[in-house]
Parts: sequence; C-alpha cells; structure tokens
Amino acid sequence: MKKTPMYSRHLEKGAKMVPFARFMMPVHFSGIIQEHERVRERVGIFDISHMGEIEIRGEDCLEFVNEVTSNDASKLSEGRVQYSLLLLPSGGIVDETLVYRQKDRFMLVVNAVNTEKDYEWLLEQRKGRVEVLNRSEETGALALQGPLSERVMQRISHAQIADLRYYSFMSTEIAGEACLLSRTGYTGEDGFEVFAGWDRICRIWDAIMDESNDFQIQPAGLGARDTLRLEMRYCLYGSDVDETTTPLEAGLGWIVGWDKEEFVGRDVLMRQRREGVSRKLVGFELERGIPRPDYDIFCGGDRIGRVTSGTYSPSLRKGIGIGYVDAGHHRIGTEVEITGRGRYEKAVVVKTPFYKNPSHK
Repeated sequence: MKKTPMYSRHLEKGAKMVPFARFMMPVHFSGIIQEHERVRERVGIFDISHMGEIEIRGEDCLEFVNEVTSNDASKLSEGRVQYSLLLLPSGGIVDETLVYRQKDRFMLVVNAVNTEKDYEWLLEQRKGRVEVLNRSEETGALALQGPLSERVMQRISHAQIADLRYYSFMSTEIAGEACLLSRTGYTGEDGFEVFAGWDRICRIWDAIMDESNDFQIQPAGLGARDTLRLEMRYCLYGSDVDETTTPLEAGLGWIVGWDKEEFVGRDVLMRQRREGVSRKLVGFELERGIPRPDYDIFCGGDRIGRVTSGTYSPSLRKGIGIGYVDAGHHRIGTEVEITGRGRYEKAVVVKTPFYKNPSHK
C-alpha cells in the first residue's frame, strides 16, 4: 500500500489507518462524529494526497477538454474551477472531476480509485496537439474545511484570501512553499484545497497545525469526509455513480453542457433528456435506524430501488441516505421503506441537500 507524505503525522495523532484506493489513509482520529462537528462548527483538515491530478496541455487543450468532459469548459476563465464528468459513449460516468483552467493548460482532479483508469481513458481519447500527463505521483494535497478556514488560511498566507471566490484558485506561497490554492471542497463548508509538491505539502500541513491552539483545528479522516459529503448529497464514485449510471439518472444534468455541439456521450444524454429516464437518484430520511448501501427500497409492497449511500447524520441526528428508485417514486414526500438485515424502517423522500446551512460562499 502507498503512503501519503502525511502518513507519519497521522500516526503521531493516533489515527486509525485503513487501506483506501491503494493508500493507507486515516479513517478517523478522535472519532467520526467529533471530527464531523468540528468541520461544521469551526475547522478541520483532511489529507487528500491520494487524489489524482492529470494535466492537459498543448495548443488544442481547450477543444480536447471540452470534448471529454460533460460541462462546458469554454465558459471557464483563467483561475476558475468547474465540476464536471468524464463520460462513456453510453452516457455512463467514467469519473467525476474538478477542471482547473490555467493560463495555457488544464488540471483535472480525479477520484483516487480511478486515477490510472482515467489517465488511460484520456490517452485513448487524445487527438490534436495535446499532451496528457499524470502528475499524481508528484503532487500532494490537503483540504482545510469549515467556517473558520478563511481566517486560518489568511494567517499563514500573504495572499488576499478574502478575494478568492468560491470555485476559484490562485498560485501563491504558504509557509514559503509554492502551491495552488483553490476555494473548493467536499464538505459543503467554506474551505480550501491546497496542491503542492509531494515533498513540500507537509510543510503547509505543519503550518496549518501550528495554528491549532487559536482555531482548534481538528485532523479529520475518511469517516467524517463521508458523513459531511452525504449531508450535502455529494455523490461518491463507485457507490452513487459509476459507468452504469448517467448524469440525468444521478441528478447531475446541471453539469452537462447541453449547448455544446459535440462531447462524448452526447447522443445518449440528448435522447434521455427527450424521453426521460427509468430511475432517479433520490435522498431520504428515516424515522429511525440507519440505512446502509445495498439495502432495498420498497413502496406499497413493491421493491422500487436500492440504497447506494447511507449513514447516521451527526448534524440532523437521524439516518439519511440516497439511492436509485424507479421513476414515479422520486417525488418529494413519497413514503418508502428501507429494508435490510431483516428490518423494515419507514422513510420519506426529501429535498436535498439534507444539511441546509453550509458556510461556503
């Protein structure tokens, strides 16, 4: 298993380490609920060095990125970030990605479990004057998330952090180290993601942790990252979306550039847009109990779907989940039953995100 640059620091903090996406990663430090609440109320720091970074450059890089991603990259100005998808001709989702537009190139940040697959897929699609470079092995990354994150970042950086808009990025220095700083995250809270050289990211991590006494910064692991993202109804690749699901089924039609003349998967998505889809990803809350992936969803005695993600919500103090249900059962207020391990729990389809008061700008 691979180790991130912060591996020894995680051990020093007493992290429980688990294998994840070929890396040894912390699942929690002090406890998932405590870490979750610290991010919602103050600030937490995550090691995301396992994520993939793929650089696309060359004279035709914009045209190429616009063809292989679902969103319209031509609308991105330099220094802006866009949530998008890599798609198959079938409309299935190869991966989710954040697209960073730099002066003469793009950076695609992809899910750790898919880095090699995505890289090979992009090489297969390559055309024109384009280079595709996998920068993952040389790039370390961390995420600082929570309502106090701007104050922490301003303390350790000379940049005008308050001027950095949501889904924007800048090149700057933190703790004397050159880095790319973006106002993005996977929690719903205001926050930042920092990308620097693999052997330099630790100095930025340490600079942030040096502010712990003033801001009560909490290292957080994969467990809190999952409960935080699910409260916001953010999808997890391999659970909620994969190569068998399309953006319209997953409720991600808003990151499809419908006006683009051509992109991979366009024909299938245009047909689904006209004719509708047979299933939809919905959110639901339980009266009691905790839903788990692969639990069945019933309505009126009929099985109508399957849970893809489920957990106890520390913010709502109840079980929440998302899953695909047959079209017609997706409407807000639909009463359903979640079944698993011999138990039947009442639930209701609700409007998402589940958590309504994030601090992001």
